[in-house]
Amino acid sequence: MAETMPTITDGEGRFALFGETFAAPKPAPGLYLVATPIGNLGDMSVRGLQVLAAADLVLCEDTRTSARLLDHFGIRTRRTALHEHNERERAPHVVEEIAAGKVLALISDAGTPLLSDPGFPLVKAVRQAGLDVFAIPGASALLAGLSISGLPTDRFTFVGFLPPKTAARKTELEKLTDRSETLVFYESPRRLAPALADMAEILGPYRSAVVALELTKRFERSFAASLAELAEKMASEEQKGEAVILVGGAGAVPIAATDWRETLMALLQTQSLKDAVDEVSKSFGVKRRDVYNEALALKK
Repeated sequence: MAETMPTITDGEGRFALFGETFAAPKPAPGLYLVATPIGNLGDMSVRGLQVLAAADLVLCEDTRTSARLLDHFGIRTRRTALHEHNERERAPHVVEEIAAGKVLALISDAGTPLLSDPGFPLVKAVRQAGLDVFAIPGASALLAGLSISGLPTDRFTFVGFLPPKTAARKTELEKLTDRSETLVFYESPRRLAPALADMAEILGPYRSAVVALELTKRFERSFAASLAELAEKMASEEQKGEAVILVGGAGAVPIAATDWRETLMALLQTQSLKDAVDEVSKSFGVKRRDVYNEALALKK
């Protein structure tokens, strides 16, 4: 039996903050993408609270998860589930409600909607209908991890979650070996160590990387090392909490102290120039052209 959208009725919205109750002004009709905390409820913005309290309906990835947030701030707005399994079916009704002058808010379980979360088909449908979509920015594990990593932030690629199976995961990583920008991944604690091991094998064991765990929460922690060192560390300890993995791009200076030139010199004694260059470039994350030029100089 198909799920039905709840009936929307107008009413004054209110929210609570620091023991005080505040009225929420009604925003313009449209779809509002509201970022929610990734752990610490104190990261919820006042503007986000106003929109959630004043909205006619809140679309939640999981209503049970969102209830903890909304109840904490005393928000009583009607809510309904909108997830990857029903968003295409519900999108036409959402469009109808917004066209009728309603305010609908979309939230995910944590962070900014659409980043490895549902919502793209819905936003696309609202846009195609010529209706307004507004961003209420806030917490994002992607940006939080990137900002504390110490890796270049001027250019980066957000990869999101890699495939859970090893073979498929390695295939995806192969496509990223020559990317020079910082790479950002999400991963579950259960697959963290295997994913890092595959990254070390495909991207190179000496590639600089950072693992950030439980960002903004009580036991927030981050580790900076080479991919090989991080893979070994995460395999030796049980990890909890969602992880953000950040990997330096090809050509970035590796964290490992070993000089790649020394390794290149040793490999040239037993391997062809091409094979030695390929292995050092991959293992240390150094541009192949630089390794090749160094190999020519050493041969001379």
